[in-house]
Amino acid sequence: GSPLITNDGVTIAKDIELEDHFENMGAKLVSEVASKTNDIAGDGTTTATVLTQAIVREGLKNVTAGANPMGIRRGIELATKTAVEELHSISKEVDSKDAIAQVAAVSSGSEEVGKLIAEAMEKVGNDGVITIEESKGIDTELDVVEGMQFDRGYLSQYMVTDNDKMEAALENPYILITDKKISNIQDILPLLEQVLQQSRSLLIIADDVDGEALPTLVLNKIRGTFNVVAVKAPGFGDRRKAMLEDIAILTGATVITEDLG
Repeated sequence: GSPLITNDGVTIAKDIELEDHFENMGAKLVSEVASKTNDIAGDGTTTATVLTQAIVREGLKNVTAGANPMGIRRGIELATKTAVEELHSISKEVDSKDAIAQVAAVSSGSEEVGKLIAEAMEKVGNDGVITIEESKGIDTELDVVEGMQFDRGYLSQYMVTDNDKMEAALENPYILITDKKISNIQDILPLLEQVLQQSRSLLIIADDVDGEALPTLVLNKIRGTFNVVAVKAPGFGDRRKAMLEDIAILTGATVITEDLG
């Protein structure tokens, strides 16, 4: 294949294969150290690998000289605790845009990317979500999306409001958020009556909408009785509950769950 140019420790470690099976087993353990460091800290994989090599080298040297392996282990754990405490004491909180740009530039190896990351963090805040996607062009761009996005679409093409773009857009709708499956239209009939009385549109985010409920909603949409869009709730399990709570907080709604009845 084509050559890969990188200085990323995890990428390099994953591609190392040794002919000796015993040595390769050790190399894989070191690779796992680098990978876990990357998962936890997002950086420092090369440093973790160098520290691992030093621990193994000095550890074997002392064991060969007659030292107790368990004593060496306790010493390593004590030294680790001391080193971590010292690092915490000398660390500085990165809170300014310039400081963030400097750290990001070092991690990415690019001042341009560092400035872009700092700008993104300034716009979305500490609790915002930043995603990176590969561009089809040659320019690096920052796109800030207000509100919230999740990877789900309308359950029926008849719910679109723009046939040319095949989009469903609602202005100031009522929002029903639930982790339950809606199969019986009677379950949401009081809400539909309120939607009709207020001449408002309705967005339904549910575990699923099927049975008689979906065709009934579609039929009322086609007839112009009311404007409705139904989508499946994003995520799975506990992750789904958390995402529904996020949507509820953002929109001022309340999640109707199975637990609440």
